[in-house]
Amino acid sequence: MKKIVLNLFAVAIVGLTVVACKSDAKEAKTGEAETVVENNEAAKYKADAASSMIMWKANKVVGGHEGTINVSNGVAKFEGDKLVGGSFIFDINTIACTDIPADDESNAKLIGHLKSADFFNVEEFGTAAFDITKVEGNNVSGNLTIKGIKKNITFPATVTVNGDDVTIASDTFTIDRTDWDIMYNSGTTADIAASLGDKMIKDDVEIKILVKANKA
Repeated sequence: MKKIVLNLFAVAIVGLTVVACKSDAKEAKTGEAETVVENNEAAKYKADAASSMIMWKANKVVGGHEGTINVSNGVAKFEGDKLVGGSFIFDINTIACTDIPADDESNAKLIGHLKSADFFNVEEFGTAAFDITKVEGNNVSGNLTIKGIKKNITFPATVTVNGDDVTIASDTFTIDRTDWDIMYNSGTTADIAASLGDKMIKDDVEIKILVKANKA
């Protein structure tokens, strides 16, 4: 009887884990970096650093964490109401975890680990960048640079123009962190995944980009 109860408990835990980690986010199309075409005639909108950010969510086998990384500076380019380009710098030193209280010791411990060489290595790579290369319909493509590695990604986004204010809000999408050499506790093979157990961190990270900008 004890064995049956334990087995049922294990099944329940697995079921809860699947539900908790279920997401409708689609993986961003990822490829080699592309050329950024400059458009000097386009109207420029300066990003508001206080309200422009990457929102991230990383999942382990059980549980996970989420948070933000703020823009330090950036410019969106428009022709009329159409987004045609832009470049944005994200300050990795602003990385924050929003699912643990800010005054909790474990929050500072997590942030310190994320800034270390295991993850973003901020001492060498203090910023990330996103440079728009193409906009087709509601799909935005751009070069995402993290840890000095540049890859082109494509994702859906909603662009809103309201007078001198613009908002660019992506759908939630995923990227494979290992494409940017963030390898800590990645279950890259079945053997490694088995050895890590519930310490394994999933390679797919959920991302949402939000930029609010004002006409320069």
